[in-house]
Amino acid sequence: MPKGYVIARAKVSNATQWAAYAAKASEAIRQYGGTPIVRGGQMTVGEGEGRARNVVIEFKDFESAKAYVNSPEYAAARKEREGAGEIDIVVVEGV
Repeated sequence: MPKGYVIARAKVSNATQWAAYAAKASEAIRQYGGTPIVRGGQMTVGEGEGRARNVVIEFKDFESAKAYVNSPEYAAARKEREGAGEIDIVVVEGV
């Protein structure tokens, strides 16, 4: 069964508030069996529009990744993030 991935690109405008979001999101990631593969770090844009903060989280399968993104635990984390920046999040199936 292919793994599932949550991929996020973010622009943070309030680091303190974003940190509160990240802490709650990390709890939910662990609860749903996710493993962060990429979380910040150096980056360079090869093509198109990039954002400074990039995250890739691996889950055992696509359904688990979707369950995390749609969970009440992650919804609580999202509330912490409101007004702290911009983010795009996608859930994708691996090969």
